Amino acid sequence: MGRDEREVVARGARLYAAARGVCGDHGRAVEAVQEALRPLQDEAVARELDATPVARLQEATGGRVQWESVERSGLRTVGRVLEAGPYRLRQVPGVGRRTADQILAAARRLSEAAHETVAVRIDVDRPEPRTSALVIALNLLVEAGPDGRRAVDMAEGLALRLGPLLAEAGPAAGRFRMLLAGREKRSRALAAVDGIRSLVEDAERAGALGLLAQASVDLLREPATDIAAWVDFELRSAEYYSLLAEIPGRAPDVGAAQGFLPDKLAERVRRQRLDDSRLRVSLRGYQEFGARFALAQRKVLLGDEMGLGKTIQAIAALTHLAAKGQSHFVVVCPPSVLVNWVREIEARSTLRSTLLHGPDRHDAFADWRSRGGVAVTTFDALRGFPAPEGGEIGMLVVDEAHAVKNPKTLRSQAVARWVERCERALFMTGTPMENRVGEFRDLIRMLHPGVADSLTEGDALTGSVAFRQAVAPVYLRRNQKDVLAELPALQHTDEWEEPSVSDEEAYREAVAAGNFMAMRRAAYLRPEKSAKLERLREIVREAGENGQKTVVFSYFKDVLGVVGEALAGSVPVHGPLTGEVPPVRRQQVVDDFAAVPGPAVLLAQIQVGGTGLNMQAASVVVICEPQVKPTIEQQAVARAHRMGQVRRVRVHRLLATGGVDERLVRMLAAKTRLFDSYARRSAVAEATPDAVDVSDVGIVQRIVEEEQARLGLVGEEPPAVGQEESP
Repeated sequence: MGRDEREVVARGARLYAAARGVCGDHGRAVEAVQEALRPLQDEAVARELDATPVARLQEATGGRVQWESVERSGLRTVGRVLEAGPYRLRQVPGVGRRTADQILAAARRLSEAAHETVAVRIDVDRPEPRTSALVIALNLLVEAGPDGRRAVDMAEGLALRLGPLLAEAGPAAGRFRMLLAGREKRSRALAAVDGIRSLVEDAERAGALGLLAQASVDLLREPATDIAAWVDFELRSAEYYSLLAEIPGRAPDVGAAQGFLPDKLAERVRRQRLDDSRLRVSLRGYQEFGARFALAQRKVLLGDEMGLGKTIQAIAALTHLAAKGQSHFVVVCPPSVLVNWVREIEARSTLRSTLLHGPDRHDAFADWRSRGGVAVTTFDALRGFPAPEGGEIGMLVVDEAHAVKNPKTLRSQAVARWVERCERALFMTGTPMENRVGEFRDLIRMLHPGVADSLTEGDALTGSVAFRQAVAPVYLRRNQKDVLAELPALQHTDEWEEPSVSDEEAYREAVAAGNFMAMRRAAYLRPEKSAKLERLREIVREAGENGQKTVVFSYFKDVLGVVGEALAGSVPVHGPLTGEVPPVRRQQVVDDFAAVPGPAVLLAQIQVGGTGLNMQAASVVVICEPQVKPTIEQQAVARAHRMGQVRRVRVHRLLATGGVDERLVRMLAAKTRLFDSYARRSAVAEATPDAVDVSDVGIVQRIVEEEQARLGLVGEEPPAVGQEESP
């Protein structure tokens, strides 16, 4: 036993002290958050219990209590029962000591459950001392960033392993202690020294001391001012809420976060390791699971509802593979989100991105092949590149994958060739099935032919639970309401307007001509007396008075033009975003809209603005007319109501009574139920065979003919159904 062993123990002790210090600093920061959170959580629980009828407690007494007597005594809610206490309860006729104790015990159980599940929402528009204290406490952890989280994880692991080893190696810390120790203790001490040496050398190679020292500096800095913390919260609210969800004592819905996968499959995914060393952001629990799912299952469809961060889950999977030695990756997406993908890759990871688009795309392709990184390209451009050899591509990511659900199209065939040649493929879409279960099956077939071939229309119609179980190995979907408790409320309002005389005349002319597209926009054809346009002005004016920004969606460019002229001069108007606007310019328009310090309006074609662009600067959404496909509206709304949104989102859908709008709304409701049955988690499918296979062209023709009959215009022009695809 000599100087070398003593030096190893000393180095281990220094590392152990640094690790314990970081754990303590982090623990105190978490305690500060918990202390700030407690009064807000208690208040939220109290509100929930005050809204819970006292009859919910009936099960606890076996139905022996006459709840009418309890309610007549003024104890109408669970909250009032808890406030009343045992003495007040025993004054109620028919309630004795034992029953009162049972009632209070049941009320306390409900209170405990509420404390575990209630969501604390931070209102950025109404800051007050208690919420400011919470935001300031969270700011310390947010500023520490992903490196801070990695340092804490490392510190906890080192402290857990070094502590016992240092205790066992105690005799080796001094020459005389070692001489006085017995043979068995000396043997254990030397073995512990070897263990300490291995841990210390590994930690030094990983730069542990520097990482731990920086983490302590970050965790011990002075708290931010309330103004600075609030500004940072509005910019990075998703990171604040992500930390809040992980505070000890708050139990997440594990089943929802894991997409309600079968237990064996979920366990397999959980065992998949995820190396996040090349990520620049922290993942939420459900996002980490999504990345693990993509890695464990190799070829999958991530169908998370919009706003849940599918992009960052894909990037996390790519960075893991890059850390394991893979060098080349490909992202295929619509032109509208090319720039967004490049931005996200560069901002959220250390990966290099290369844009394969435009006249120089083949030169860029050659550069990417030689240097590696993530190639970002479009569906159409992909067709011009040679399919890879086996093993060349670490992962192929296909965003908005529903664009390739038709196997007969050239873009679908090109994607299928690449998927076949790639070991891993990740399809992403919030709308994997719109009208036909068969189309969903075709999408799955590209990834896993065996799963697709095992599905039949009959299997789908037996119920969505069976359907989800069958596709579980290749399909993962989570919904906002299940995993993002912090999202502000989403308020939908159908704004039914009585058409003006001028509106009616324009609509009648469109019906007589059999022009379905003109029928849909008739309410804006004569803007000087448009009922819808007047209501839209009111909504925008009200939003402006509250300092809120508004996004206005329409399928039609000419409707957006009318809206822009009507709002000009009253509020800054940006756009319109249409199919003719280049992808790079689209993102710039959205950025300019977000940068306006006060009220502003962004105009966008719903099929353009509803794909890939993040519009969470807006808290008011106006949809000028109902759409033929419900998923188009859902995508558009999700661009504002998504992770990172800090205000309540109000959605106003402008509808005219008595005509095409009413008929479309009824059909949209039926199609939405179909989507919910199969693409969301649901107990019973609500579809019939003809509902699954309904044709949009058939809808158009039927609506036009029924409207002609209603208005006594039978025998006029035949329906112009083919115009549906041209805005």
